[in-house]
Amino acid sequence: MSLKGTPISDSLSASETGSSLPRDEVFEVLSNDRRRCALHYLKQHDGRRVELRELVDHVTAWENDTSTAEIDSTERKRVYTALRQNHLPKLEEAGVIEYEHMRGEVELTENAQEVQMYLEFVPHNDIPWSEYYLGLSAVGAALAAAVWLGVFPFAQLSGLGLAVILVALFAVSAVVHTYDAARNRIGSERYEVSEE
Repeated sequence: MSLKGTPISDSLSASETGSSLPRDEVFEVLSNDRRRCALHYLKQHDGRRVELRELVDHVTAWENDTSTAEIDSTERKRVYTALRQNHLPKLEEAGVIEYEHMRGEVELTENAQEVQMYLEFVPHNDIPWSEYYLGLSAVGAALAAAVWLGVFPFAQLSGLGLAVILVALFAVSAVVHTYDAARNRIGSERYEVSEE
């Protein structure tokens, strides 16, 4: 199960959060899979300009779950058009990339680092992590109350047993949360495709 955090209140300005990118703009940038895939690929090649053709091939292969050598021209053209006309200009407007239209080259800017911290907070139809932990705490409190009140079958549970169960619940949740955050990190292997 994939869990995502809820967006932080949009009422805070960029200067109040220490970010040079407005929060709404960051969420808009990260709301599209193609843009996230492009950012992942650029992050993996940070420090150099990436040719548009190379980026298009990678995004097309990722979308079609194939290698860059096996993509067909129709799939490639669809992604090329969308990236060139919509997604790259939006990333450039947000200040996340430098896009040399004439040369067909793309490179990350320093603002891309700021975007990274928001990846976990992209809204989805999943349970937000904050609500998940709140629910987990409620379950823990109910379990502790059941043990304290002697409710069957929890009356047989010792204090140590209760502590072990609660620690295990939170430990497993923390591991899943950490894995999910790492998987969404810009430059992670989530968007890896074969070059063959």
